[in-house]
Amino acid sequence: MSSLLDDGLRDGFFEQHFKLFHQRPIVCHIWDGRKDGFSCLVNYHKLTHKALESLTYSYLQDWIKAQDDAAKDGKPGADLRLQAAQELQEKLKLILAGERPYDIFVRWKPLHEQAIGWNPDLNDGVRMNIRPFMKAGVLRKNPNIKWTKDQGAEPARDTDDYPWYCEGDRVNDKHLTDAEKREARQRPRAK
Repeated sequence: MSSLLDDGLRDGFFEQHFKLFHQRPIVCHIWDGRKDGFSCLVNYHKLTHKALESLTYSYLQDWIKAQDDAAKDGKPGADLRLQAAQELQEKLKLILAGERPYDIFVRWKPLHEQAIGWNPDLNDGVRMNIRPFMKAGVLRKNPNIKWTKDQGAEPARDTDDYPWYCEGDRVNDKHLTDAEKREARQRPRAK
């Protein structure tokens, strides 16, 4: 029964889930790329910075320790599971830090309101917030989301607050450094 459930989740559930929610998943399957490796289901709406830290440094760390012990005991495949889990942990650490290309970029927010590290605003939507996970390649199945220019015209923007503004284009594929965001937060703003 468990194998049947595992196969169903792995092979068909997410395609149906993405279709049902118009490529904006509520549940994501984070994994290390191995069928016998680490994986977990996460609720997008509950994936806060603290929850991602817990996943990275507690749950995944416990798996890494177990695989390390198994490798020392000479258990077959443990060394490969250990390596895959460590690589996943490094990718999740990059997402937590939020440096490009694992940053969250929201076109309609000024530079000083952009998220620093993994601190998503759920109101910005899955499309904006799932990008770091897709860039890192840690999802079992990726939704069909693109960050090309959106249709329509962007309203005129102040290039100090929106340095990516390009005369009417709705640019989504932009990466910012945490340093740029911090600097923008320090600048005085007119009221």
